[in-house]
Order: sequence, then C-alpha cells, then structure tokens
Amino acid sequence: MGLLTILKKMKQKEREMRLLMLGLDNAGKTTILKKFNGEDKSLRSYWRNYFESTDGLVWVVDSADRLRLEDCRQELSSLLLEERLAGATLLVFANKQDLPGALSKEAIREALALDEIKSHHWCIIGCSAVTGENLLAGVDWLLDDIAARIFTTD
Repeated sequence: MGLLTILKKMKQKEREMRLLMLGLDNAGKTTILKKFNGEDKSLRSYWRNYFESTDGLVWVVDSADRLRLEDCRQELSSLLLEERLAGATLLVFANKQDLPGALSKEAIREALALDEIKSHHWCIIGCSAVTGENLLAGVDWLLDDIAARIFTTD
C-alpha cells in the first residue's frame, strides 16, 4: 500500500494519523524534519505533552555516538511503557550512517535491545538525515504499518 493510497483512504474516511518523532539531542530529528518539511521540534522535557493519540513513534538514534547508546536505550524503554503510547508503531531511524565509524543498524538494534520489544510493532532503518537516504523508506514502512492497524479495524 503506497503513501498516496493511504492518504486517499484517510481522506475518504476522514482519518488522521498522528506521528511523534523523538530521540536524544543531536540525533538528527530536526534535520530529518527539515528534509521533509522544514519544521523544527525539540526539547525532551516537553515530550509527554505530545503523547495523546499517537499512532506512530519515530525514534532517532545518532549511530556515531557510542557513548550515549545506553542513555538512548533507557529513554526509549521508558517511553514504550507510557500508557498513551500503547499500540503505537515504532520506527527507529539509525541516523548518521553516512559518518565514518557509525554503528550498523544491527549494532544499534542490539544496543537498544529492540528484539525484546513485544508491546509495539517496530522496525529499524539505517538512514542519513543529511543525504536523505532511507528516510522515505522508513516513513513508508511506518505509514503502511499504521494503516494496516487503522483500516483493518473498520
């Protein structure tokens, strides 16, 4: 199911999808958003203000920042326990794959203990916010997964 098909179905059924993009500072969230539409969102302390009715969560990881991976894992784990995020589809962007020494998406998957996540559908995609590599592929997967849940409940 392509993005255009999903958007047409949403328009027909007057549905909305609410996506939330989070990650530690300097992971590349703003660069990804600017690549899509120029918006700027940040400030971890305000995250919880945006949880209500979230269909999809995009978690952005700085693949080159090995020292903060444990912090990243802990933040993600606590987020996934939030009741208002229950059932949300999780897309993990292993960002900055274009940098020398960046960890592979497999290494990020292991460091974040993604295989232990049973409460959410999830996918990890290596990407580069600067070059745009794999950003659309990630969002396509996210929208397809959300649409499969939303449109099969009718």
